[in-house]
Amino acid sequence: MSAPDISFEFFPPKSLDASFRLWETVQSLAPLNPNFVSVTYGAGGTTRALTHDAVAAISDHYGLNVAAHLTCIDATREETLEIARGYAEAGVTEIVALRGDPPEGSKAFHQSAGGFASSVELVEALADMGKFHIRVGAYPDPHPEAKGTDADVTWLKRKIDAGAGSAITQFFFEAETFFRFRDACEKAGIDAPIIPGILPIENWTSVRKFASRCGASVPAWLNDAFETAQRDGREDLLATAVATELCSDLIDGGVSDLHFYTLNRPDLTRKVCHALGIAPEVSLRDVA
Repeated sequence: MSAPDISFEFFPPKSLDASFRLWETVQSLAPLNPNFVSVTYGAGGTTRALTHDAVAAISDHYGLNVAAHLTCIDATREETLEIARGYAEAGVTEIVALRGDPPEGSKAFHQSAGGFASSVELVEALADMGKFHIRVGAYPDPHPEAKGTDADVTWLKRKIDAGAGSAITQFFFEAETFFRFRDACEKAGIDAPIIPGILPIENWTSVRKFASRCGASVPAWLNDAFETAQRDGREDLLATAVATELCSDLIDGGVSDLHFYTLNRPDLTRKVCHALGIAPEVSLRDVA
């Protein structure tokens, strides 16, 4: 089994303690030589300025290829494209274009006055700029707002046709979930790379609640395994084994890229990468 190309997602800090955790995460994972790293927006675009600052700092100080998240939430079209132009001026060449989560307390997306109506419109506008490789989201399990079993595939094709060059999936727990989605995408004529999103399980109770909100199916065997592991104090061992096995199954099935949702907690992600044969790069300066 050859080691895959990897990428990591970080989120911008909202406090001093969170800042330290972000930079510790970046320092821990940067030596694994990721293909790119992404930096998220908060729900409702709440961390827009923080995202910009984190993108600039990670790029400047660590030399990593940073893909900045950009959403349609709470901004006009011109305001959103002005942010994109700022990224381009800062040397950013990749954007993860998303509709975005509704603001806190809102259950549905509402188009902002003068804003983009959907991620498809955002992708089209970014593609017209001609400055970015555009990545988009994809959903192996049905999106909570999906209308019909084929809706997520249809929507992804619209985003690819609008100018996106690749997709990153929502997390899932079984390789077969991804393979079914990949096959459906190929049948629909989608030929852009689809990168599986991997969520190493730091806290099963939190992850289970998160999965419920975003529509990720939780297999009964996994829930039972974590409930037993929690009682025995072996949750970390199980989490490492589960994530490593999922990644191995994906690689055996032809996957060459993996995207890790780190939650700004690097230890488990680093353990899984090491188990997959991904070792830190060591420079001559490090051993001098």
